[in-house]
Amino acid sequence: MSGIDAVCFDLDGTLCVSAQDRDRLLSDAFADIGIDPAFDLADLWAVDTSSLPTAESSFEFHSNLFGAGARQTGETLSQGTIESLTDAYLARYDPAAVEPRDGALDALEAARLNGPVGLVTNGGEDVQTAKLRTLGIEDAFDVRVFCDPADGIEPKPDPRPLELALGELGTPAERSLMVGDSLGADVAGAHAVGMQSAWVPSTDPDGDPEPTPTHVLDFPGQLSMLW
Repeated sequence: MSGIDAVCFDLDGTLCVSAQDRDRLLSDAFADIGIDPAFDLADLWAVDTSSLPTAESSFEFHSNLFGAGARQTGETLSQGTIESLTDAYLARYDPAAVEPRDGALDALEAARLNGPVGLVTNGGEDVQTAKLRTLGIEDAFDVRVFCDPADGIEPKPDPRPLELALGELGTPAERSLMVGDSLGADVAGAHAVGMQSAWVPSTDPDGDPEPTPTHVLDFPGQLSMLW
């Protein structure tokens, strides 16, 4: 691999996407609590999740996300309403119902053929491992780092999870690549420890990316173009 000795992957939005209809899931959750939708999935995609307060549970993360979604549209929802919406949403949501993002498994296999591979994902071990099992890639990584504040590992862009991965992989940061769909988490986290970054946005980019990734890929399958 030219200039790259090891690759770390993000999971959600990079290697996998939800197999559930998230638009329907969200609209049904609003219906469950008896109010009109205050925001939609596109509004949630526009939220920089790395700017949200650190969450120690799925409930807390989604509550923070839904509050930010409401602010995106200028809606005012009480904390009680946000919590009721979160309960309704999570009652319908199956985090293990995922499928590979187009080209993701090809990218993972190509990286494995060329050097050690790591997984660095913002999420607890139990939930994220269930996704890996669904995808059939539970044993595809030389190192796995699950970013969970409850276990003392803050989420990306905090540098510690990537430092842990690099320590296990045994490769210099400057010759290691972080592949992810989040500028604020994956790209910023990679640059904080001196790694290269490959940004694979899960929605159409709006303007120039900030921070500027080392590489920009239209989809994960283009990863092999980097060597």
